[in-house]
Amino acid sequence: MYVRSVKTFSTNWLPAALLLLLLLCIGGPGASADDGAVAPIEGEPEAQPWPRSWFEEPRTASELGILSYAQSPMLDDLGLPPVEERLPDDPPVIEPYERIGQYGGKARITLSDAWTFFNWEAALTISADLNNFLPNLARSYSVSADGKTTRIELRRGLKWSDGEPLTADDFVFTFDHIWMDKEISPVTSRLIQGGRIEKLDDHNFRYVFREPNPLFKHLIAQYGNFMVDPEHYFRHWHPAFTNREDVNERVSDRGFMTWMAFIDSQRNARTEDSAEVPTLRAFRVVSRTPIMMRYERNPYYHKVDPAGNQLPYIDRIDAEVILDNSELITAKASTGQLDFAAFALRTQDIPLLKLGERTGQVDVKIWRRLHTSDVVIQPNYNHADQKLRELYWDRRFRMALSYAINRPEMNEIIYFGRGVPQQASIHPTSVFYDPEYPQRHAQYDPGKSRALMDEVGLKDVDSDGLREYPDGTPLVITMEFLDFETPKAITMELVSSYWRAVGVDLRLKLVDRGLQSARAQAGHMQMTLWHTDFSTDILFPIIPRWWAPIYTGWDSILWNDWVRYYVTDGELGEAPPPSMREVQRLADELRQSVDPARRIAAGKAILSQAADNVWTFGTVGLAPHPVVTSTRLKNVIPNGIWGWDNRWTLAYHPATWYFDETEDTAAGEVASRH
Repeated sequence: MYVRSVKTFSTNWLPAALLLLLLLCIGGPGASADDGAVAPIEGEPEAQPWPRSWFEEPRTASELGILSYAQSPMLDDLGLPPVEERLPDDPPVIEPYERIGQYGGKARITLSDAWTFFNWEAALTISADLNNFLPNLARSYSVSADGKTTRIELRRGLKWSDGEPLTADDFVFTFDHIWMDKEISPVTSRLIQGGRIEKLDDHNFRYVFREPNPLFKHLIAQYGNFMVDPEHYFRHWHPAFTNREDVNERVSDRGFMTWMAFIDSQRNARTEDSAEVPTLRAFRVVSRTPIMMRYERNPYYHKVDPAGNQLPYIDRIDAEVILDNSELITAKASTGQLDFAAFALRTQDIPLLKLGERTGQVDVKIWRRLHTSDVVIQPNYNHADQKLRELYWDRRFRMALSYAINRPEMNEIIYFGRGVPQQASIHPTSVFYDPEYPQRHAQYDPGKSRALMDEVGLKDVDSDGLREYPDGTPLVITMEFLDFETPKAITMELVSSYWRAVGVDLRLKLVDRGLQSARAQAGHMQMTLWHTDFSTDILFPIIPRWWAPIYTGWDSILWNDWVRYYVTDGELGEAPPPSMREVQRLADELRQSVDPARRIAAGKAILSQAADNVWTFGTVGLAPHPVVTSTRLKNVIPNGIWGWDNRWTLAYHPATWYFDETEDTAAGEVASRH
């Protein structure tokens, strides 16, 4: 942890040669998708030559006339049942991006990309256009007319990676004994309050709520991996099924303080014991050390390609554990030491990565982040300092801070003109989108900013160029943040200089993840930041976190006490002001209404009020994101939408990626010539 000194930046900060290189690498304003340019924002998903099946319910083998199946040669001598017996009765067929792949190979990645190189499997999944939810483990699903019941029918014959059947009992276990267990989850999420799960038979179950919850399918598709666990494994570690004393003794022998900590660790594959846990994913953990996580193909994975080949194509994965060192990951990616890298890469890495293409060993694809702002600056409206709190609540002050930010200049300096200067708002693919929202109070106007500061009563009393409170005491704001995923540090250096130019003394303090989490959730930070995910129709309708006081977490400090009041029905926290209570009511209507027109009206009202009141400060969004693959890795799309809402690669079917070893040989020849 340290405090950065305040620096002044200008557009001369970046060497012209580097700027020119980047423009050549990712294309100028008229660049096409074929030359590696960022895809257009409007209509972006439809512009891609993706298989139409990625937007529709997957067809099954019987529907396509597939009569026989094949498996990886790796599995031939392992004594497994025939592939026909390991697959479900009528497996879903996944169409690869370009062509049918070939089996074999070991992928080299880092652990940060494990959940993007092979994604989670849930009852439902997300369509490639971000607008729909499709059956996955489910054969079908339905939502009742009153929105209170979501019913799931599982595919017949699904199995865990150890060969045990997947049944409704596994979903019941997670809901009743993870989500609803007070020792594991002391506070029940608002998204499942008043809910229960009912098993109908081994393949059918339903979630039933006292109040309408028609968008529960969004949670199933996005968080669905946390909705199902292998009951046959975890029952031996849960006191609801096994003697508590025995459980406590066994988890203590494994080095854990509580059985809850052990289950959490196992569910998130954090220790060497994680190799024991059956999975539904395309790859299963086989070992974990402090420096490496190793995976092998799941022999019971449930999907096939159009030729009847069981997926995935790749046999093994080595995921190197590299913690908090994006520079090292960038260096490895640019020099062909990784087959896939994306999560830890940044926009400013693109020039270096593009230079790496000259070896013929890597291919740099440019996707676009779905974050509508790479940095969303958050004042703490519930901070203990009453004077600062009152200042934050003054809309004139918030407008003044927003007008002081030179977003177009930031776009040129940080993003080389390839991002979109705007506030934190909804994604352009959303039905709630209005192009006016992200531009409200986003213009650079330092004169208006200074006038509003004067109106609030913030004056430079001692003529040092910095403003004081109306009572003459110093106005100093400390911004604490974790520099992770998006270009947060350089963004805040610029914001600090912009705010200093209008008289606001902003001090920057980098913190690690643990301190960020502790201080944010305790409400001790004066300001922090993150990036604007939860911005698509996947998550915004159920968790409009940046625009309404309904969420608190390690990455958010806006209104923790108002959220606690809302979540606990007034038992904890602090009663929000009437305007915030109204926004919370709109958030409930957005999530609960079965009438799409009412939902859209509520969502737009939340977004419009947030835009008008400037609850947060956005900077630049919809920015280019590098996705680096080795040239031998095939079927990875050249353009995609990158972010948490759609689980990064989930809709682009990484199980269909494969290695073409002839490409690897050719790349080696190119490298030797260099």
